[in-house]
Amino acid sequence: MTSLSLVSLRTRSCLLLGMLAGTLPATAAESVKLNSPDGRLEVTAGPSEVGAFTYALNATGTPLIHGSPLGIDFSKGGPLPGSGWTVARSIPRKVSGKWQPLWGKRASVPDRYHEMTWKLAGSDRTPFDRATVTLRVYDDGIAFRIGIPADAKGGEVAGAVDLTEYRFAGDYTSWGYNGETHNHGPEKLSAIRQTRPPVIVVQADEDAFLALHEADLRGGEPLQLAKAGPTTLRASARLGAIAPGYLGPWRVIFCGRSPGTLVDSHLLELLNPDPQGDFSWVKPGMAVWDWRINGAQAGDFTYRMDYPSWVRMVDFAAENKIPHLVLDANWYGPEFKHDSDPLKGDKAVDVRKLIAKAKEKDVGVWLYLNDVGGRKYPLEQTLAQYGSWGAAGVKYGFMSGTPEEKNHLTQRITELCAKNRLLIDFHDKPVHPYGQVRTWPNAVTREFCHAQLDARSIFQPKTYVTSVFVNMIAGPIDMNNGMFDLRQGPTTRVDNPMAVPSTLVSEAARTLITYSGVTILPDIPEYYRKYPDLLRFIAAQQQPWRESITLSGVIGEHIIMARQSATGAWLVGAATNESARELTIPLHFLSAGDWSATITMDAADAHYLHNRETRVTEQRKLTATDTIRVKLAPGGGTCILLEAANANPPANR
Repeated sequence: MTSLSLVSLRTRSCLLLGMLAGTLPATAAESVKLNSPDGRLEVTAGPSEVGAFTYALNATGTPLIHGSPLGIDFSKGGPLPGSGWTVARSIPRKVSGKWQPLWGKRASVPDRYHEMTWKLAGSDRTPFDRATVTLRVYDDGIAFRIGIPADAKGGEVAGAVDLTEYRFAGDYTSWGYNGETHNHGPEKLSAIRQTRPPVIVVQADEDAFLALHEADLRGGEPLQLAKAGPTTLRASARLGAIAPGYLGPWRVIFCGRSPGTLVDSHLLELLNPDPQGDFSWVKPGMAVWDWRINGAQAGDFTYRMDYPSWVRMVDFAAENKIPHLVLDANWYGPEFKHDSDPLKGDKAVDVRKLIAKAKEKDVGVWLYLNDVGGRKYPLEQTLAQYGSWGAAGVKYGFMSGTPEEKNHLTQRITELCAKNRLLIDFHDKPVHPYGQVRTWPNAVTREFCHAQLDARSIFQPKTYVTSVFVNMIAGPIDMNNGMFDLRQGPTTRVDNPMAVPSTLVSEAARTLITYSGVTILPDIPEYYRKYPDLLRFIAAQQQPWRESITLSGVIGEHIIMARQSATGAWLVGAATNESARELTIPLHFLSAGDWSATITMDAADAHYLHNRETRVTEQRKLTATDTIRVKLAPGGGTCILLEAANANPPANR
């Protein structure tokens, strides 16, 4: 079948008449069938009988989404598309290329899709004289958006409503993002009651998984999803002012054979524009962090958020080729006090000295900035000053405002940080990621999840193996996994000293599985040095990644992730829920030849509620034709480091 096919003889006749007349009435224009490049997905889209546009999605011939509307309601100006709009022209396009990100899940990303753009002509009843509807079909999903050409006639329109709906073909099982608590699901679509933010993941069949999100959100509110029927969701978000030059957000539907194919997708980034300017200075990788070390004891030394502790952290980072140290709140004064000056705060002199010292060891220092200081003091001056000090990045916390205001401020801060060569991490209920890391490679991560150490009361093993299949679809997330101090009961830490419900091996594995441009480690050097096999696994996570593959996974149950580091080594991390399990890990991703494997597993008596630190480590020689059988304790994990055989890994210690 060709990627574009006509649907009826009647519409062919209408097409001919429309061509003679110059334009096609929307009701006369024909629907089209647009296939994915691999032929698996098929979208039927175009005007309905009343002129509104609809789309329907099939995968390998099975209906997944029935005919659903898309468009914008201008209220007094009527819907777009709809009565008063005509199809002036339909333009098909095929693209087969590659995107090579500065950093990401892999070094080279196929950029293949089939596209149809409908150019619409308005009338004296419509707010604009022209508009466009664009549909793209990729191998791993579809996307559509509405635009108003920059040279269109018409004035600004406010209060427009998104008409997009998702009419699922069955009462499928779903999981959904739930802010700073355990994610929704599994639950049937019919059981959803309240409006929810994306990402919503849907399992339609054993080999059919969908996810709803958005990409390239330039203005207006971030997407929300509301119920519009027993198995129907609709887009619910204020679109903001619409005027000539408007490009609406892409409404995105991921579609894959497994949840792992959604996790591995770059669909959101591909739907965002290329960066403008030089971002070669962006350096992704691991980071150590001063917030959770506060109060931790190592022999006679007590860690604080102060210069002596920072120096110890820099030395540890340099020893292990960890490129960042993140300084969190209160370095310039109590973060919520209005007189805490983010430029002249009480530790500013020490911070500037630290930045210079760390730079000598190739470690970049991040600076926390609370929204209170970000709003009270000139933001441009603050970020410019951090750049001139030589800081590596900014962690921005507790942004306030309406969803639309937060979206605009997030964009502004990201751009200002890029101008001053600063990486950026947004925390505390940030605007969801929507692929902007392509346009702004300095936007390396954000807390689009409940960070593990803030959420110990609700963060269970099942929480982790759900979040990585829901939250992580949206982009890089900051979950601060990797706590190695797993003692029972309260610790000496100042902030949230509760025990972590995880095993030591699972904590190390999660640092690999969780996708982030900066993976922030929460513990002190002494606890990492205590376990040299797992420290070696962490230190080997050198970005940018050459490749990432979700080898296996069931939402809420387990995940196995493989990533190839910048050095060529492969790392594999596995994590499970509260159930112990055995997993077989294939090694087909390895290149030919012999590989040395360091395999660390939970010990037989390990458990996420007790015996958290027991483990076993072994060495093997393996090839791509081999498999590894591993046992995971309840709440446990597995870490595997694979190096070319001539790397000669050290003997088991």
